[in-house]
Amino acid sequence: MRVHLDGRPFTDPSGDRLRSWLQTDPETFYDRDRIAVVPMAFCFPGYDAKGSDLPPPPVCARTWRASVLAMLPDVAVTLVIGGYAMKYHLGKVASVTAAVREQPGRDRGVWALPHPSWRNTGWLKKNPWFEADVLPDLRQAVHEAIND
Repeated sequence: MRVHLDGRPFTDPSGDRLRSWLQTDPETFYDRDRIAVVPMAFCFPGYDAKGSDLPPPPVCARTWRASVLAMLPDVAVTLVIGGYAMKYHLGKVASVTAAVREQPGRDRGVWALPHPSWRNTGWLKKNPWFEADVLPDLRQAVHEAIND
């Protein structure tokens, strides 16, 4: 809700973590000439009964995603964050963990990432290979793309 009210994506602790993963400052991250943040939904879908964010409504991707991505023809690196984005961009994946470990779209510049939410702190602790093996290569790819 905080991000929805702010009107800019990732202006919360998840964004802090994502920018840390990328080693990118907010000024660079929000520079529209260098980075485009295209969510799976273009609205905040609300909360479920347990207080967790609801998933992105599929109608949003069907309605908007292809046309928005078509306006971004020279994308060097695409970050697909979380299971819904992975399914859309990578097709069926065994799990988020498998997609992040195997990086099936990397040869096309598509990087699978877990959501940077605090709710995934346990996942990050259980999968230290993410920081050790994935993030250094991701950082290099992102920095090459935004500094080209």
